[in-house]
Amino acid sequence: MPFALSRFPAHRPRRLRSGPAIRALVRETRLAPEDLIQPLFVHDGDGPDEPIPSMPGMFRHNLSSLVDRAGQAWEAGVPAVALFPKVADERKTLDGSAAWDDAGIVPQAVRALKAALPDLLVITDIALDPYSSLGQDGVVVDGRIDNDLTIQALVQQAACQARAGADIVAPSDMMDGRVGAIRGVLDEAGFHDTLILAYSAKFASVFYGPFRDALDSAPRGGTDKRTYQMDPANGDEALHEVAQDLAEGADMVMVKPGMPYLDLVWRVKETFGRPTAVYQVSGEYAMFKAAAAKGWLEERPAVLEGLLGFKRAGADAILTYYATDAARWIREIDAR
Repeated sequence: MPFALSRFPAHRPRRLRSGPAIRALVRETRLAPEDLIQPLFVHDGDGPDEPIPSMPGMFRHNLSSLVDRAGQAWEAGVPAVALFPKVADERKTLDGSAAWDDAGIVPQAVRALKAALPDLLVITDIALDPYSSLGQDGVVVDGRIDNDLTIQALVQQAACQARAGADIVAPSDMMDGRVGAIRGVLDEAGFHDTLILAYSAKFASVFYGPFRDALDSAPRGGTDKRTYQMDPANGDEALHEVAQDLAEGADMVMVKPGMPYLDLVWRVKETFGRPTAVYQVSGEYAMFKAAAAKGWLEERPAVLEGLLGFKRAGADAILTYYATDAARWIREIDAR
């Protein structure tokens, strides 16, 4: 005999899932194009775009192509791009001094983007690894990263990018005290409105591999990046790092990578209530692309579900190589 349910059950949650209109009405988390940031790669010179084999659909752009690609993101509703340079080997040095060359590729790119798309937010990376002959984020002395020498380099890099017109500088180096030093130098130079997006909880992750291919910035010696990037096993330490960066003047903080660290996105947002970004890094992008190419995942819904998960965890902004595509997909869905 079938089990007899009460004639009048107190609550039937399935009523709120019975059709698309009611599901939309009670949806708790929404993903929008303005939540997204498009990372873009730029190379020295006027040569053609260079495809990145480990990141299908991504390229190292020349300046003209970079502006066109950023325009596509803007047109799709993406409010910001983040720039990462592929620096020619002959310009790489132990101290990474090309990082604060006013005629360098990043200042050129910032000026070109702000001239063509003045309302687009331009975010620049503050770290030495693209410019370092050792592929390290800082200055190596006797086999170790010298924290304070590195900060002296980073503040010059930040000031250079602010002079070029960067809206947001984003220190990703994980040196101690760099946010406060950058804030001080920017304020002294009159760049009071230049924001700092701190990579506060950046972990020593295997998911960065394709990115290092894109920039040819894999470590070539000098030290182990685990001496400055965080141990993936540590969560409380991440909160200490975030607290320190906020105390030093960070306007926004970031968790990187993304999906394996959703718990920390949640903890950071719940603890501090400050603008929180997350980076869906190159390895995550490559996995989606590989699975989709094999037919193991349907790319569009899988990507959007992943991005929605970042929002549900508390992220205010998401850096993702899918930003432009995802913005278009969201608009198509909203238009139905």
